[in-house]
Amino acid sequence: MKKVLIIDDEPLARLIIREYLEDFTELEIIGECNDGFEGAKAIAAGQPDLIFLDIQMPKINGFEMLEIINEKPAVIFTTAFDEYALKAFDMNALDYLLKPFSKERFSQAISKWKENSESSSKSFDNLAEFSLKQPDEQLRIVIKDGTEIKIIPTSEIEYFEAYDDYVKIHHQNKAHLKKKTMNYFEQTLNPKQFVRIHRSFILNINELTKIESFEKNSYLAILRSGKRIPISRTAYTPLKESLGI
Repeated sequence: MKKVLIIDDEPLARLIIREYLEDFTELEIIGECNDGFEGAKAIAAGQPDLIFLDIQMPKINGFEMLEIINEKPAVIFTTAFDEYALKAFDMNALDYLLKPFSKERFSQAISKWKENSESSSKSFDNLAEFSLKQPDEQLRIVIKDGTEIKIIPTSEIEYFEAYDDYVKIHHQNKAHLKKKTMNYFEQTLNPKQFVRIHRSFILNINELTKIESFEKNSYLAILRSGKRIPISRTAYTPLKESLGI
């Protein structure tokens, strides 16, 4: 018996999925959640094999929820996003159901999951590079701090730092790890506020107080906190342009 979890803030959508699942006696519904916080807790507690996941939800959206969970169930998206946006997920071998979806289309998604359960699980990690594409997510970052889930406004972030396969997010004298890439953040954050000043650093220019010379043809960014971050030679001119100097 495979375990299934439904995560969607629309009661009608959850009802439809539950009714469609009645045809699949080998699948057991272990719960329903109406937001990402509930979903993350239910996944940790129930360890489902498959989740039906909405994208647009209150508190944290479906993408943000996937980033903070340790367990890796297969995912079938249930979303009102248009087909153009969903091509990215299809490339990742993750299926999606565009609302309103038919019973036949639902059955096709289940069949696809059964046939490709291994690839669905493996592709979960790749979803990270697609997840920060919504406007609200440019304004906030969801992180897991121990057992707590925190939402950090990007305006409060001091800088990002490369750290092996992770990125350190420096915020209020703390550093939070996020399994992302520097290129990922560089491409998705507001370029008027965040500037790549070094291969290992992305700076919130609102935190910059001055630029100091450091040895020959090299510079340091001095932040309001007093921290000093290197500026690469190639990034020096673009940084000045961003500052209007």
